[in-house]
Amino acid sequence: MNGHVKSMHFQQFMEPATTLLSLLLLMAVDSTRTVAASRNQQCGNSLQQTLKLTRLAHKESVDLIKRYKASQGELSELFCKVSVSDVPDPNISGMEPPERLLSIYTHLQAFFPHFKRVYEQQTDLQSPTSPLLTELTMVSARSSTLGAQLNNFYQSVFPNLPIQEPAGRPTSLPPPQNIFQQKVYGCVVLKTYKEFLSNVSRELRTLKSKLCRRRIQLNSIFF
Repeated sequence: MNGHVKSMHFQQFMEPATTLLSLLLLMAVDSTRTVAASRNQQCGNSLQQTLKLTRLAHKESVDLIKRYKASQGELSELFCKVSVSDVPDPNISGMEPPERLLSIYTHLQAFFPHFKRVYEQQTDLQSPTSPLLTELTMVSARSSTLGAQLNNFYQSVFPNLPIQEPAGRPTSLPPPQNIFQQKVYGCVVLKTYKEFLSNVSRELRTLKSKLCRRRIQLNSIFF
């Protein structure tokens, strides 16, 4: 009897402890899922903001090309069709999401010195009050803002994979050009930038389902 009584007392002691342990486990799981859902929402919001900024930059690049052609005089429609070397590649490379995001960031940076060169050339070709110079400045500033946003988004999604700034020789710029070559170069740079932004928009839409939902899926597997 004594053994039976001790067993009953032990069971009575363990039942509340087991219940408490189960409750704590449920609370831990719920907390983990809540945190995952919050991070997923933050990821989605940040990516959506980046995508909106990319679309705005693309729209401005379309308007800029129209303004550029209108300000270049005769044969302006042919300028963008000429092949030019030393212009950044509009295509995104890499296999995994971190690599592709990094490719977007580094490709965007490669356009910066080209924007500066085009602006300098057009300053010599246009009047100081030309709307083209204003739009070139605006698009250059927008690209810098987009670069900062991409950097922030990358760091928030991959905090343990710091961005590696491009190494090696600086961006290659064309040698001195005559007026016709300058007009062609500027048009090709702007057209290529527009193509690049189109590619970025498509890429960000694809990455949204891969990056911002992965954390919840992983937590669902383990819990």
